[in-house]
Amino acid sequence: MTMKEGDIVARRSYGCDLIFRVTRLNESSQTAELVGEDMRLIADAPFDDLVLIDSSEHKMRREQSKEKEDYSFRLFRQDYQLLRMKREYSATSHFKKETSFFELPGKILHIDGDPLYLSKCLEMYKRLGVPVYGLYMKESEIPENIIKLVNNVRPDILVITGHDAYIKHKGEKKDLQCYRNSRYFVRAVKEVRSVFPNLDHLVIFAGACQSHFESLIRAGANFASSPARINIHMLDPVFIVSKIALTSFTDHVNVWDALRNTLTGEDGLGGVETKGILRTGMPMKENEEYSE
Repeated sequence: MTMKEGDIVARRSYGCDLIFRVTRLNESSQTAELVGEDMRLIADAPFDDLVLIDSSEHKMRREQSKEKEDYSFRLFRQDYQLLRMKREYSATSHFKKETSFFELPGKILHIDGDPLYLSKCLEMYKRLGVPVYGLYMKESEIPENIIKLVNNVRPDILVITGHDAYIKHKGEKKDLQCYRNSRYFVRAVKEVRSVFPNLDHLVIFAGACQSHFESLIRAGANFASSPARINIHMLDPVFIVSKIALTSFTDHVNVWDALRNTLTGEDGLGGVETKGILRTGMPMKENEEYSE
């Protein structure tokens, strides 16, 4: 079998349960580096364990994944509409005439170790109506650049994600050094919390597939992955932080409310109760020109 970088493959030894992109080939060791198509997983596999996925099967699997993504999106929008109706009533109920209001959701800085994941995440943020600044950066480079980025963008919410994996043969799950990128995520969170220690002044999501959840939470993340060391979907961080961005600053987001519309759930994601970010204002004047 001839393979090249960018091919879509699956692993025989895992029953072809997930599909991956080939990111690197090592001819000397006859192994390939793989990243999940939908899951934030990075893995190595021998050439003879890989099965090429043809375009028809790839399309079928992508459609199945898209159905799950759209289902989570619909649930999220239903929740958001209910909250928006509540805010509209609260903002306008004291006025005798009909009054328009506007909303200022939290701004997100999303740093991602995979440019394709980033592109798909930015599409979902747009669908959800959440302002975001997205940036691709290798996981190992994030800690040394994170403070400068946060100071430049000045976000309300920070997402630090990419690929990760627990490497079983290196040791026990409690050992941070047994993970591909968890140590970089932890260092990045610590760097940010050394400057922005308040969990409600800058909300942080950190982690990817199988990440060391406990270390990320101890470092100061509001939400992180992965409590049961399972894989998470590439869009899970988007749904969590968008929930916070679109929740009023007068309300708290409990952990279950943040997780209920994700694709992975509580085995792959967790966190601490966090204040919302959104602010409501009024009146909204139409056809009025503004200058800055």
